[in-house]
Amino acid sequence: MLHLDNGFDLRPAGAEDAARIAVWMAQPHIQRWWQQDWSVERWTEEIARQAAGEHSVPCVAALDAEDFGYVELYRVRHDRLAEYYDASEHDWGVHVAIGDVTRVGRGLGRQLLRALADALLRADPACQHVVAEPDIENTPSVRAFVAAGFVQQGELQLPEKTAQLMVRTRTVEA
Repeated sequence: MLHLDNGFDLRPAGAEDAARIAVWMAQPHIQRWWQQDWSVERWTEEIARQAAGEHSVPCVAALDAEDFGYVELYRVRHDRLAEYYDASEHDWGVHVAIGDVTRVGRGLGRQLLRALADALLRADPACQHVVAEPDIENTPSVRAFVAAGFVQQGELQLPEKTAQLMVRTRTVEA
């Protein structure tokens, strides 16, 4: 369990989380952008696959001990994203989905994104950038990243979408 600022916690997802993640990912506000409304079995396999590799870490986010979202943390150097911008060796990437529909549209995403970026920068002194690549049409997501201190660095044409490269750069305060 990793304690973040403002009451957020992050823990590695396990097989026991697959059913909840499957429900979250089937929510229309997530499915449209992630396109991963998979079965519980497929999520169980995906969590195990990610946990066994070096590419990404699947996590469950909680606020005040209540699980509300799915997060993937990844080293950009291990991701296809590294092919689309001049990534630094220690850049971290984040994917975030607020699964609890009662918490959508309340500023929780921006608070979580800020807490995640702050924690990654504190934990890894060599990291200079935390990045994300939401779909340019996902206006709420882009707004949340901006509100969390990420800067729009241009569009990227990925195979399945046109993404907005969002970068949170280490500052003296981080």
